[in-house]
Amino acid sequence: MIFIDPGVKINGDYYCNVLLSQQLLPAIRQISGEFIFHQDNAPAHRARETINLLERETPAFISPDLWPPNSLDLNPVDYKIWVIVQQRVYQTKVQDWLTCSSQQTVIDEAIDQWRKRLHSCIRVRGGCLEDAL
Repeated sequence: MIFIDPGVKINGDYYCNVLLSQQLLPAIRQISGEFIFHQDNAPAHRARETINLLERETPAFISPDLWPPNSLDLNPVDYKIWVIVQQRVYQTKVQDWLTCSSQQTVIDEAIDQWRKRLHSCIRVRGGCLEDAL
């Protein structure tokens, strides 16, 4: 898990040179040699330096221009994982955040739904997937 100190501004430079280069990409490479990197349209994620780094340093990168805006229905973290974490946080007092947030079965299920969601998104021409699934 990566924590950011209070008051730190996440601009393109900090995101690219600290979070991605020093923390996220090395951690992801250690876990998996093959991965697809996707991110939302936050300004730091769209910065030219960030895009160039990800195109250069990741085996597969879905660039912002290839991803529909406001695509919560297609992001496994948004449509599955945060819902589970939120339910658990409100159910009982959390003793160990890592245990609460990283159960592999939840993550695997979310990833398994991804391809189906992509096909549904194409079928509804980028519209809401609520009725298409």
